[in-house]
Amino acid sequence: MGVSGSGKTTVGTRLAEALGVDYAEGDEFHPPANVAKMAAGTPLDDADREPWLDALAGWLAERSGEGAVVTCSALKRVYRDRLRASAPDAFFLHLDLPRGELERRLADRQGHFMPPSLLDSQLGTLEPLEPDEDGSTVDGTRSPEDLVRETVAALER
Repeated sequence: MGVSGSGKTTVGTRLAEALGVDYAEGDEFHPPANVAKMAAGTPLDDADREPWLDALAGWLAERSGEGAVVTCSALKRVYRDRLRASAPDAFFLHLDLPRGELERRLADRQGHFMPPSLLDSQLGTLEPLEPDEDGSTVDGTRSPEDLVRETVAALER
């Protein structure tokens, strides 16, 4: 989980490979209206995110007992709770980065529908993991290899 540009796809694909489980890119679950809205620079609201979260939750539920990795922003606790309702054993890895690094990454990114102008909206919506949530907040500026190794170790505990 994390805001756009935090490295979710890079870390998520490598984590799924290390764990030997299915991987899904959360952006692919957005309905076309959501993608168009974001591409136009308009932030999504809770109602926009509902069908997206339901699709992600369904994908996770289909893999219950097998394990899977899905990358998605999961910015609010209520969104994570919605995912957790279908995947009670979900572990959330929050990739946390300084604003300047996020801005640099978004400026360098090519071919993504999410414009850098929506970073403020995402940061304003972000609710960090709470102590009772199963997960970990990590420094997203660290190497993907280190983050995968640390996460695999945390999951094995």
